[in-house]
Amino acid sequence: MNVFYKKFIPVFVFLVLLPFRAEAILNLELTQGLVSALPIAIVPFAGQTHEVTASDNVAGVVMADLQNSGRFKALPTSLMKQFPSSAQDLDLNQWKELGVDDVVVGTVKPVAGDKVQLEFSLFDVYKTEDAKKNPAILTQTFTVPAKDIRRAAHHISDLIYEQLIGQRGIFSTRIAYVMAKRRGEQRGYRLEVADADGYNPKAILISPEPIMSPAWSHNGRKLAYVSFENRRAEIYVADVMTGERHKVSASPGINGAPAWSPDDKKLAVVLSKGGLPKIYILDLTTQRFMPLTSGPGIDTEPHWSPDGRTLIFTSDRAGGPQIYRISVSGGQAQRLTFSGPYNARASFAADGKKIVMLHRADEGYTVAVQDLSSGAVQLLTRSGRDDSPSVAPNGAMVLYGNEYGNLGVVSVDGRVQLRLPARDGEVQSPAWSGFLS
Repeated sequence: MNVFYKKFIPVFVFLVLLPFRAEAILNLELTQGLVSALPIAIVPFAGQTHEVTASDNVAGVVMADLQNSGRFKALPTSLMKQFPSSAQDLDLNQWKELGVDDVVVGTVKPVAGDKVQLEFSLFDVYKTEDAKKNPAILTQTFTVPAKDIRRAAHHISDLIYEQLIGQRGIFSTRIAYVMAKRRGEQRGYRLEVADADGYNPKAILISPEPIMSPAWSHNGRKLAYVSFENRRAEIYVADVMTGERHKVSASPGINGAPAWSPDDKKLAVVLSKGGLPKIYILDLTTQRFMPLTSGPGIDTEPHWSPDGRTLIFTSDRAGGPQIYRISVSGGQAQRLTFSGPYNARASFAADGKKIVMLHRADEGYTVAVQDLSSGAVQLLTRSGRDDSPSVAPNGAMVLYGNEYGNLGVVSVDGRVQLRLPARDGEVQSPAWSGFLS
């Protein structure tokens, strides 16, 4: 819960808890990519149409994934002169003439039991002049249920991305967010999860009352969040697949900003049962709370370090919102941010060497990254009304809410920009899952 930036007034009516499919999708759009993007061709897989716009078209999904990463320039299907499915059909000279460095080919075959077999290979067209003697630099075959073909395509994208970029792909991860919609004087809220590209949105929770601060467990199976259904803030943990949930914190006053420990055995939460909001650690096995911060000022928005030894959090103990770090065993908090009058909603990058945060600059509220060793701050967005940054598990991208009530994605170097326009309503509190097991 961001007590510095937004306030919600709960309206008590009723709650519906259902895992059902939303009626539309969020369309991921690349608005800025790298000039040095790698040229690649993803040939329509044998067994599927050459039209790659269908949601279950493997080549189309892989093409969109790689293109939208900003690191690849995918060759349009309309410019392809051949549609090989193996090395035997591959004419390397034609692909060189089209200016691509790598080619992906594959097949999709139906098998028994409503399943499909996917086989793909990745070729470096400059590795040898003879395609038949050109060993694939990556090849795999696997069988999946037909309903999971899009998920399998994301997995292929992950493998190709890691092979060519040297970093684990995030196309198989998921995002969570709150969709807020106003009808007259009433507002409705939906806690939704979707694929990383915005497809397959599903509602975990529907309520006429505010839902806030969704946070993924690191294994991607659970979401912690704040609900006002009982006319007060309470923290719940829900199973993403089943929608089943249980209440984990209902202390007097504020219950907010849940954050999972790296082993998913604890939650850092914000409670005000002692007066001012402070950080507590909740052991989910024993259900015991351990107070972590103390003293004057509001402490909120905790986030665990990758090694689980420290927490960063927002505090106004020095007069305005700034980021501090503290050991999970307690002790003195260390101030980390000194640039600008406002720094909040911080989270660690994957390597623990940088933090991504909401930073107030001349442009207004922006997403920024700070190097912890040098203290240098780099602005990643500049609209002036951005909010709620959440870092992808590979540390390469940041999901955030933008000024139009939509979702934006930006690379940690600021060179790649994407957006996920909202369907009908304002998207709030986005959160990126970890790598799914």
